[in-house]
Amino acid sequence: MAAHPECWLYELARRDVEDLEAAARHFLALGLDIGEITADDFPLPHFSAHLEALREKLISGVGVEVLRGLPIDRYNQKFSAAIFCGIGAHLGRARSQNAQGHILGHVRDTGADATDPNTRIYQTSQRQTFHTDSADVVGLLCIREAKEGGRSLLVSAETIYNEMRRQSPDLLERLFDPIATDRRGEVPDGANPYFEIPPFTWHEGRLTVCYQRQYIDSAQRFDGALRLTPEHLAALDLFDDLANDPDLHFSMQLQPGDMQFVYNHSQLHDRTGFIDWPEREKRRHLLRLWLAIPDDRALPECFAQRYGSLEIGNRGGIITKGTKLHAPLD
Repeated sequence: MAAHPECWLYELARRDVEDLEAAARHFLALGLDIGEITADDFPLPHFSAHLEALREKLISGVGVEVLRGLPIDRYNQKFSAAIFCGIGAHLGRARSQNAQGHILGHVRDTGADATDPNTRIYQTSQRQTFHTDSADVVGLLCIREAKEGGRSLLVSAETIYNEMRRQSPDLLERLFDPIATDRRGEVPDGANPYFEIPPFTWHEGRLTVCYQRQYIDSAQRFDGALRLTPEHLAALDLFDDLANDPDLHFSMQLQPGDMQFVYNHSQLHDRTGFIDWPEREKRRHLLRLWLAIPDDRALPECFAQRYGSLEIGNRGGIITKGTKLHAPLD
């Protein structure tokens, strides 16, 4: 993948950009909230064909694509968000990313305490770990880069599985056991403050991954959570070692205007730590979407703990009591 960016990098042509800009102007003229955007409200007579191919690439292909060349410097944030959410509406259905019901997320350092077990790591400048999100697909739109760092990293779950099977099949078996993962304080009504889903599952002939090591570790603070045995810890450590092996993952630096889409069921993503600009208006800022995708794979029953509904095209996200879906622009 590192040697063949043509597998995952798509340069927007002038006609593509014109199509996206025209669709954004059409949608904004309707006077609707961006959280209500639909594919019909965002007509793409030309570019929709590429988005259909992109959906197939995510589900059945390499599982990642970056759209590059959006001239974001000439847009205000509302126009940029309309384009991003409009693309998302053609790919699938946006899902809530937090208990507040944000379907448009803002990835930036808010000054949150990274040591607080209720902090979600994307709200800090710290290194994340390889993980999956609570949706079929995660999308990012880069508004501004950090002064230094913040590289995006990707690794294939199938590659990790195959390497673990070769190196230590006994430890690989432990990753098919249910393992507690912390919800970080965003708990659906009547649910535990953690869910218990195996990092790896086989279902209808497909391998699916569900993983966030930092949240697995912090879930051990709950008395009712399944305890990690020494074998589980060894298996998780090997998983992390493989994910962090530079021969197995690849990285990219997202540029302003880049839109990255990643398939959560087969890819894990990560971000290096970063140093931000001192000026507030220059600081690193990405918009994020979580999407449920039509015609996607079926998920095993245990995923209902995390996704709520298992209905294809209408699953995933974080819904708690009082959650109201909306798309904050800042």
